[in-house]
Amino acid sequence: MIKKWILLALIVGVIVAYKFLGLDILLSFESLKAQKELLLELVQTHFWLSAFLLMGAYALSVAFMIPIATLFSLAAGFMFGALWGTLIAVLGATLGAVASFYVARFILGKSLQNRYAKELERFNREFETNGYSYLFALRLLPIFPFFLINLLCGLTRIDVKTFFITTFIGIIPGGFAYTYAGSQLSSINALGDIFTQEMALAFVFLGLLSLLPVFYKKYQNKKAV
Repeated sequence: MIKKWILLALIVGVIVAYKFLGLDILLSFESLKAQKELLLELVQTHFWLSAFLLMGAYALSVAFMIPIATLFSLAAGFMFGALWGTLIAVLGATLGAVASFYVARFILGKSLQNRYAKELERFNREFETNGYSYLFALRLLPIFPFFLINLLCGLTRIDVKTFFITTFIGIIPGGFAYTYAGSQLSSINALGDIFTQEMALAFVFLGLLSLLPVFYKKYQNKKAV
C-alpha cells in the first residue's frame, strides 16, 4: 500500500512541478518554432541520440500525463521528417501509454477487479472477445483523451500485448498527421491550424470502421438465437 501512495505522490509531484516551474511555457509551440535551428543542428550532429532523447521525453510525458504530446509529435516531424518522425512519436507515445497502463493496474486495477469480480464478469468477457476492435476504436475516435484511455484500460483485465498492439497501430494515423504537420512547421502559425474538421471526421470514420467486426459478430449471434 505504501508503494502505491509513493508512486501516486510522485506522479502528482511531477505534474505540479511541470506547472509551477513554468515548463508549460518552455515546452510550447512558440518555443519549438524559436528553437528550430538548434534542434536541426542537434539531429545533424547526433541523430540517434536526439531520436532516443525525444522518444524518451515523449514516453515520460505520456506516463506522467503531461499534456504536451502534440508538441512532441510536431517536434518529431520537424526534426526527423514525417516517416521517421511518426515512428519515433508513435513508439514514444506507446511506451508511455504502457507505463501509464501498468501504473493504473498497480494502484487500483487489481484490487478493483478482485473486489467487483462478479459485477465486472460480463464486461471482462466482452473485452476479452472484442478487445482489439474496442481499443482500435478508442484510439481512432477523437472523443476520449489519450491519457484517460490508458488509465481506464489499466483497470480492466485486458492483457498488455493487446493494449500495446492496438495503441501502436491505432495512433499511427493521428501520429502521422501531426508529424507531417511538424515537417511543414514553417507554414503553421498555431496548433489550431493542424486539427481540422475534415481530419476529425476521417478519424471518426476509421473508428466506426474498426467496430464493424463487433457489430457483425453481435448480429450473427442474434440471428443464431
